[in-house]
Amino acid sequence: MSGTAHLPQIAKVASSSKSNLYNAIEASPVSPHVGAEISGVDLTRPLGNEQVSELHDAFARYQVLFFRDQPISFDDQIRLASYFGSLGRHVGASTISKSTANELVRKFHYDETSKQISGENFHSDQSCAEIPPLGSILYNHTVPPDGGGDTMFASMYAAYEALSPNMKVYLRGLTATHDGRRVFGPGTPVSVHPVITRHPVTGREVIFVNTDFTSHINELPRLEGDRILQFLFDHCNKPEWTCRFRWRPHSIAFWDNRCTHHKAVWDYWPNVRSGFRVQIEGTTPPIAA
Repeated sequence: MSGTAHLPQIAKVASSSKSNLYNAIEASPVSPHVGAEISGVDLTRPLGNEQVSELHDAFARYQVLFFRDQPISFDDQIRLASYFGSLGRHVGASTISKSTANELVRKFHYDETSKQISGENFHSDQSCAEIPPLGSILYNHTVPPDGGGDTMFASMYAAYEALSPNMKVYLRGLTATHDGRRVFGPGTPVSVHPVITRHPVTGREVIFVNTDFTSHINELPRLEGDRILQFLFDHCNKPEWTCRFRWRPHSIAFWDNRCTHHKAVWDYWPNVRSGFRVQIEGTTPPIAA
């Protein structure tokens, strides 16, 4: 059975979410499988209980939330993250270029002096950690002209559902090594996680390997595992289950690291893209039983 045979069912689930679900926020899906733009909230102020509850629902439903026209401070960004859990710290070595006055907030600034940017491959943030982050919140106050610097997101729910039944059976029970040294260099974690995990909130199954961090599948001969990983990397990044977020000044993207991949598009050199990111502590990726 081809992967595309599963797409109508996924699309039906996604399209059913376009009804008027919420009272305290507004959510507008940006693609059939991943992402919604949220309005009706002011993130420079504390949110009410109903708004927080509905944001939790939207986060679980859409996997990535986008906000516009939100000139937030560090305190505002930290407050938004705290509605979803404790704030976490980066597992890679701290760098001067990304440090700020608040150790929980990292600067993401690129300009004419930049030799590279973070995240040019589709990836899941810091999957090399023993407990990868639940999610990340990126705020950009300055963005390139002409639509440059988009971020792409891919749903690992949709990618999993599009696998053939035989491939789902083959992958179940396998584990993979995620090596932080591939990205961050010496002294960063190397961890083992299931290839197929189950989201702790939604219960849905997820492909949990990515180009940047996943080095090999532990239970397979190296050549066989390399071929399977390459298939999964190609499969996870197919455009059918992605969306592309076009930044405007004072926009925010908040993604669920447990069920999405994302990729930064560096098409704007020598222009500036500048902002700040926080991340939220997660839990151990559960095995899909």
